[in-house]
Amino acid sequence: MMDGSWTAAVMRRIHERVVGSSRTAAISSTSHVWLLGVCYKFDESESAPLAFEHDFSSRILMTYRRGFDSIEAGDSKCFSSDVNWGCMIRSSQMLVAQALLFHRLGRSWRRPLDKSCSLDQEYVEILRQFGDSEAAAFSIHNLIEAGKAYNLAAGSWVGPYAMCRSWETLVCKQREAEAAAAAQELDEQPLPMAVYIVSGDENGERGGAPVVCVEDAFRHCSEFSRGRVDWTPILLLVPLVLGLEELNPRYIPSLRATFTFPQSVGIMGGRPGVSTYIIGVQDENAIYLDPHLVQPVVNLSSNDLDSDATSSYHCNVIRHIPLDTIDPSLAIGFYCRDKDDFDDFCLRASKLADESNGAPLFTVSAETHNLSKPPSQSDDDLGDNGGDQNNEDADGDGSAHEEDDWQLL
Repeated sequence: MMDGSWTAAVMRRIHERVVGSSRTAAISSTSHVWLLGVCYKFDESESAPLAFEHDFSSRILMTYRRGFDSIEAGDSKCFSSDVNWGCMIRSSQMLVAQALLFHRLGRSWRRPLDKSCSLDQEYVEILRQFGDSEAAAFSIHNLIEAGKAYNLAAGSWVGPYAMCRSWETLVCKQREAEAAAAAQELDEQPLPMAVYIVSGDENGERGGAPVVCVEDAFRHCSEFSRGRVDWTPILLLVPLVLGLEELNPRYIPSLRATFTFPQSVGIMGGRPGVSTYIIGVQDENAIYLDPHLVQPVVNLSSNDLDSDATSSYHCNVIRHIPLDTIDPSLAIGFYCRDKDDFDDFCLRASKLADESNGAPLFTVSAETHNLSKPPSQSDDDLGDNGGDQNNEDADGDGSAHEEDDWQLL
């Protein structure tokens, strides 16, 4: 029988070859890193690597979990783990969790390095909303229930478009339930911000980049506040398909540039059929958090949560993938705290579209577009089935045109 310490040493060496022996092995020391709107100038500051690592390890990590309350699937199977099928759900949870962190604690918040320090209660409450039980507002259980109309089901993989719509449905249902029970202050809601899915042309046909419509954003804020205020915090989710089988390289400069936006909350994306949460870029590489680690369920309802109890929700191993290997089916997130922040986002987005050489990720318009899809439409109907896109043209003749290589939403 192998000695346990020898086996551990072998596994450690394998791990080091895969992700690097240093926690920042994936990062070059000679160029800048952008992490969710913050720039770390490694070539100009000796403190930049440590500051970057602290920022990276403060981002909330959601991974596969085992041992949660069973989720029933349509074929009478029950799942108490999301191993091999829940990575897109976990990636989306990470993106929304970062938006909540930014809203509640600000972009400058960092997890305490000293484990003896007490945890910020706002941070603890955010984690609790993502617990693995029906009692948690944004649990895998509740997301699956909300996403049934988009073929979201236990045991099945789903694409970014369906995931965005599932979040929209879940938040709307929770808001309706709270309104029926009692009036609640906007900031006391589980997700204290409007959700705006910036989708493509009506009926899901290709033919142009999605449009961020200022009037639509205003309408979403007004509906979220039930007319009490003109503007509220808003989370924009932009599902895209940026190519057929591979990412069209024309979009890479714009994708990279989105991480310079102070409103950036990252990207749900990865390799075909393997979703990750992309939170930064350096040169031609995307830096990401990986949900494909299997961990036991944590009881987040405990009143004495400490740093050790929440350690599985953070990671200090920095991983990267080349930007040109990312699956073309992805979703970008932006969080705008107020109207000024949204206006700043629109200015940056308009400038990015103008400089895209005819290949904008999305554009900005003051006009109103009615782009909501009926709940009966699934990812298969919309050309987004998680890395296996429908490559036929809208007219069904199967021809592909590079200039028409747009979003199939």
